[in-house]
Amino acid sequence: MTGPAPVDLIHLEDADGNRCIVRVTGRFQPGILTGHDILRADVLVSAGFIDARLDVLLFQRDLDAWRQDLADLVPGRQAGVGGDRGLSLTLHMHEDGWLSVTVEDPDRLTTLLGIRPDENWVHKHQEDLQRVRQTWPSEVIETAPGAYQWCPDRKR
Repeated sequence: MTGPAPVDLIHLEDADGNRCIVRVTGRFQPGILTGHDILRADVLVSAGFIDARLDVLLFQRDLDAWRQDLADLVPGRQAGVGGDRGLSLTLHMHEDGWLSVTVEDPDRLTTLLGIRPDENWVHKHQEDLQRVRQTWPSEVIETAPGAYQWCPDRKR
């Protein structure tokens, strides 16, 4: 049995060939309460000077923060994923429509890209977040600190 096809949470690409993609590939530990809702993702970064593939684990709180960051994003503000444990990806929106994309993976890579995304990129990324959540819905609840159980409506 195979799982769902990968889904892009972030897909930024411009005409110059610069790109940054966060592609969710599945659950970290499917069927194990403490790791079931954690998602595995590949971070693909490409420009004339770099072509890298990195890994990141996304917690449900990362997806919540990404949703809020996108909703609040205006020129001069930032949105991002990860950061408190391993890889972090930060988008800084500029007045002229450009994004500064910083990818930092301690001990492996730090890079900064400039990407000019399509005009409706924020709306598209909000839809992509919904697609990730529909593909891998949260199925675990924390009943007390460190105590977990399956959601009653979990699909098996």
